[in-house]
Amino acid sequence: MKDKRYKLHNNRWTLVLYDLVVYGLSATLLLGIYGGNDRLSIYGILQQTALALVCIFPIRLIRNIYKQIWRYGGIQCYIRLLYADAIAFIVYFVLELLLPVEKITFARMLSLSSINLLGALAMRMMYRYAYKCSNLETKRGRFLASLLYIFGRMRKGNDKEVQKIKIAIIGAGRVGVSFAEDLLSSDESAYIPRGFIDISEDKIGREIQGLPVWSEDEATFRKLDEYEVQEIVFAIPSMDTEKKKSLYEHYKNAGYKLKVYDYPTVYVAGGKRHLREFDVEELLFRKPLVISDEHTNEYYKDKVILITGGGGSIGSELCRQLAKMQPKQIVILDIYENGAYDIQQELKIAYGNTLNLQIEICSITHVKALERVFFKYHPQIVINAAAHKHVPLMEHNCIEAIYNNIFGTQNLVELCEKYKVERFMMVSTDKAVNPTNVMGATKRMCEMIVQSASTHGKVKYSATRFGNVLGSAGSVIPLFKRQIANGGPVTVTDKRIIRYFMTIPEASQLVLQSGAMAKNGELFVLDMGQPIKIMDLAENMIRLSGVQGIKIVETGLRPGEKLYEELLVKTEELDKTSNSMIFIERDLALSSEEINTRLDMLREACETGDESHAREVLRKVVPTFRRPEDVNQVAEFAAKQEKDETECKNAVAM
Repeated sequence: MKDKRYKLHNNRWTLVLYDLVVYGLSATLLLGIYGGNDRLSIYGILQQTALALVCIFPIRLIRNIYKQIWRYGGIQCYIRLLYADAIAFIVYFVLELLLPVEKITFARMLSLSSINLLGALAMRMMYRYAYKCSNLETKRGRFLASLLYIFGRMRKGNDKEVQKIKIAIIGAGRVGVSFAEDLLSSDESAYIPRGFIDISEDKIGREIQGLPVWSEDEATFRKLDEYEVQEIVFAIPSMDTEKKKSLYEHYKNAGYKLKVYDYPTVYVAGGKRHLREFDVEELLFRKPLVISDEHTNEYYKDKVILITGGGGSIGSELCRQLAKMQPKQIVILDIYENGAYDIQQELKIAYGNTLNLQIEICSITHVKALERVFFKYHPQIVINAAAHKHVPLMEHNCIEAIYNNIFGTQNLVELCEKYKVERFMMVSTDKAVNPTNVMGATKRMCEMIVQSASTHGKVKYSATRFGNVLGSAGSVIPLFKRQIANGGPVTVTDKRIIRYFMTIPEASQLVLQSGAMAKNGELFVLDMGQPIKIMDLAENMIRLSGVQGIKIVETGLRPGEKLYEELLVKTEELDKTSNSMIFIERDLALSSEEINTRLDMLREACETGDESHAREVLRKVVPTFRRPEDVNQVAEFAAKQEKDETECKNAVAM
């Protein structure tokens, strides 16, 4: 520690010495060599030299000019030096008038101060430039390394520089350049930029921050090797997905590590861009949907909003989205305290005390605890994202799924009416469409409860269906990631299986938008885009991970699992809304008497404790609940017919 302080102290006085040399040259030029009509005597030269000296250097010391670390200096450092020398010049001018010394003209005094300042600034800029660029393996780099050693007794290739990871930045725009500036100005950074890769003809062949800008063709692997590039960083947030995929595969196949400089995929307001690994959603290079709606933001503003299941994948993202809309209060209700705690801490970091956030730990099946929450907060909007959703687990826990999903929803509906909630929104699933499993059937029953309540209640009700969510807890993508990290194998239930996917932010935004536009009783359906084969998904994730030798193993369909997910959006059967991604299902609501009868049947079945009996009763109260083997058999037959027709057409064409 003592050695380090001594080195810093020594460097400071070394800089003073350099400034004295610059000052000596300036004084010799302006006071000795240049004379004009007011040439000074030797005694006068010494007087003026000493007078300017005692004005400039003490003030620089007082203004802490020599305590600054100039190799990291920004514009503020140079402004401070300019300010100090301006004060010194004023003092010099006043003393010149007051003291009995040989006089010189004002122009000569100003020239002396200005040239001395220019020399000091130039020396510091050269030092900073040499420090930044001395590692370049070029003649210029070697010259700058020598210059750096002359100025600061610093050698190129000091331990910190050698250990730094050399990167090339894709994108020489605002984001990429600011990232490079941050790295160059930080001695503690683990990365050092070596160049930019860009497509702009205005930038290619030029330099930014002393770093070359290459075109994609110029940035050959040989060129990158010359500059010792180890990693490639993507710093163009708006890059086209196909282009990003092409570049990713190009550099990944060449063995480079790839990172991205941007916000995380799940972005919280107040967060900052940072260097990170590619998220799964980005590796799939699925074109994200941009969803923004001022009406939606205004609807949730200044409202008290209760979110059940607020610590889950969808629930927590709903909290993130709502927090941006300036609600009066957000109440997160969840039975799993860890999930609720995580989103609470995340939002506290992002918003501090500006967001009124409350956490309540209880189950939606616990009526008394649930009522205490309603009594305490009197929510205006209730969003029900609490549900048991894992298909195979619910097949073996049918009674628990009925209690939580169905009776939990019924409890919320009754309390919404009792406490005069303005709006109730339910998060549903595509598995509720012609369900083949317990989870889907319970969610379909929830939809029926909500639609029925809309016909006789005072609350405005709606439900929103969407498919699988990329990266949600318990979904296939986190499973594939773990399997790949463990060296495989990656398991798929059936190579023919297809699913519809959407990102968590997209699904959450559409849920909030559909809830805001609801009039009463709508069953909203989200357009999930094109289906994805799970087999293709597994192959892409393995390929993009860069891990070799990972096998894919078929394990067979799980209990209650469909081979082909139902198409959510059949435009001829749905009503359009103002958002092209949101449709309304045409569905008739049941009477409250019919709903109560079905709930009584389920309650009696659950009280028996017989899972099989409860499942059969669920099949009765949800008429569309079908056995998966029947649905899959029909799907396989339809797929075989389509394949045969295609082969027949091809044969005729030949």
